[in-house]
Amino acid sequence: MTIEQCYQTLGGSFAEVSMRLPSVRLVEKFIEKFLADGSFDALCAQMSSGSRVDAFRAAHTLKGVCANLGFGRLLSSTSRLTEMLRPEGSAIPAEAGPLMDEVREDYRVTVEAIRAYLGQS
Repeated sequence: MTIEQCYQTLGGSFAEVSMRLPSVRLVEKFIEKFLADGSFDALCAQMSSGSRVDAFRAAHTLKGVCANLGFGRLLSSTSRLTEMLRPEGSAIPAEAGPLMDEVREDYRVTVEAIRAYLGQS
């Protein structure tokens, strides 16, 4: 798998990412760090705990990481979840459950694509 194919799977554009991160090695460094990033785990934990404010913060953090790295598919679902959780009350809305399932699936696809690219299958 090439870096361009990886980004196609991620719903992103390597050309756009390479304007922010000017070398393939730098992109590889940051996408490899993404695999160890705790933002997704924090989001899952906060969604389970039922804390809307903390779940919002975790979703917003994951959204930012995805935006910086150009992970379009995961960025889309985390952006929608972030807006749904934007603090207006203390409870997580019921509609957030199905959207969180979409985030989980997009995260799985993202991790699998990165591992395939890096040869870590």
